[in-house]
Amino acid sequence: MEKNKIIAPKKEPNYRGVKAMPFIIGNETFEKLGTIGTSSNLLVYLTTVFNMKSITATNVINIFNGTCNFGTLLGAFLSDTYIGRYKTLGIASVSSFLGMVVLTMTAAFPNLHPQKCGSEEDSICTEPSPWQLTFLFSAFVFLIIGASGIRPCNLAFGADQFNPNTDAGKRGINSFFNWYYFTFTFAMMLSLTVIVYVQSSINWAIGLGIPAFLMFLSCTFFFVGTRIYVRVLPEGSPLTSVVQTLVVAFKKRKLDLPEHPSVSLFNHFPEDSINSKLAYTDQMRCLNKAAILTLEDEIDSDGSAIDPWRLRSVQQVEEIKCVLRVIPVWISGIVYLIVLSLMQTYLVFQAMQTDRRLGRWGGDFKIPAATYNVFSMISLTIWIPLYDRVVVPALRRITKRDEGITILQRIGIGFVFAILTMVVSAVVENHRRALAFTRPTLGFVARRGAISSMSGNLLIPQLALAGLSEAFAVIGQVEFYYKQFPENMRSFGGSFFFCGFAMSNYLSSFLISIVHRASRVGEGSNWLAEDLNKGRLDYFYYLVAGLEVLNLGYFLVCAKWYKYKSIGDSKMDLALEEIDPKKGVV
Repeated sequence: MEKNKIIAPKKEPNYRGVKAMPFIIGNETFEKLGTIGTSSNLLVYLTTVFNMKSITATNVINIFNGTCNFGTLLGAFLSDTYIGRYKTLGIASVSSFLGMVVLTMTAAFPNLHPQKCGSEEDSICTEPSPWQLTFLFSAFVFLIIGASGIRPCNLAFGADQFNPNTDAGKRGINSFFNWYYFTFTFAMMLSLTVIVYVQSSINWAIGLGIPAFLMFLSCTFFFVGTRIYVRVLPEGSPLTSVVQTLVVAFKKRKLDLPEHPSVSLFNHFPEDSINSKLAYTDQMRCLNKAAILTLEDEIDSDGSAIDPWRLRSVQQVEEIKCVLRVIPVWISGIVYLIVLSLMQTYLVFQAMQTDRRLGRWGGDFKIPAATYNVFSMISLTIWIPLYDRVVVPALRRITKRDEGITILQRIGIGFVFAILTMVVSAVVENHRRALAFTRPTLGFVARRGAISSMSGNLLIPQLALAGLSEAFAVIGQVEFYYKQFPENMRSFGGSFFFCGFAMSNYLSSFLISIVHRASRVGEGSNWLAEDLNKGRLDYFYYLVAGLEVLNLGYFLVCAKWYKYKSIGDSKMDLALEEIDPKKGVV
């Protein structure tokens, strides 16, 4: 019976991608609407309903987002090693729904949040009690569990429903990815406009209850389609292979590499491997010692090593090199992502102290502060097809490359746009602050200060630049991790990207705390004061711009050192690929 259980998963699955797609897309659409509708305005919720100071709320949001992104690593590990994508998504979806319900309760019941602050400048605000914070953070815990399981598995689970070995299956996968990104954009637009408006201008309980109901629909769609899903069983974590290679290289560190390592080292390659056969490289030569064949090493009848903790193949060594080469580039991405983090936090505070009326004839209607981030999404949405249909073909004629420019060049351009984003943000903030002192103000924001007469529309240029930066750097990083990781580690590569976001959230929180304590502007104030008019947020933006310039220099060094993953059997294969522009290898 046990043998039958092991053999059964190897049978060809009954792919029903077209029938499964309505349930998958329905689940994705409502999940994105629920998740984004909850998180996009969370900063305003903490500062206006829970009366948190801006520095406290910003740090809470950064830690929350960072933990959600870090959790994807654990979610991917549990999914690949133990429980599979279906169970992971099921558990995570229910957890997200519970988190949204608890968060809605904090807004619906007066006892679960502090009293509302007055509208006067000197009004006293009650801080949340420990019990209220405990209830709030319990909602965050459910949401973190949900994000940790959904983010690394949702795309892969949808692709699992199609047969990748047939033309129809390949077309189905491409169609699914197109619909996935369409639903993501649709959810972002709807959440940043309609749902945020309901939350900020009508009622927080209703505004948070809508995403909770949408998440309930997401769970319903997901479980209704259970009987027709293809469920790929877990095959074990590829991280074990990484650890084995490091351990064996350490054990054999005192051995000398042979004179011709590319032909003398143990070079077994299993025929059923889903990974491409990698060319031998001289980078990180110390790891090559893991493939030295000694008298104590035993070889199985199929040509593989009997004990993987004593001998590794050249292929296995090159696979871990792929991972290690990515890390320096990943570190540069952490610093870069601080810019996007600030666009989601301090830009909201800027918007709260600007004139958000919709034109001269907008009357009393004000654009919600968090809604301004939609302009970044619009910029991103417009640029992607323009880049794909116009810019890439033009670059292709110049560089003779199919992709126009290399992935690292694309990321580097995104880093440049990030620097411009911070410089423009600083200039706009300086102008907003100057008008607050020199022109009549438009009232006060509770616990903050006077509202500058500067139009909130002047925030659009920096958001448009942030969208362009994201189109180059973020999409470039996603493609970079997908292509440069071994095929059996691509889900881990996706989690690797989210971990970069997590580290950036933590780094941003740390940087904000340091600047908040170290900077001083007059008596009892600092660069990141509660009232932006009394602080110097523009100085902070210039500081981040300087960090991004240093980060760009570091990235250029990493890019020059980096060697793209190359397919081949020897150094000769690698050399041939390097000089063939059609291969797209630098």
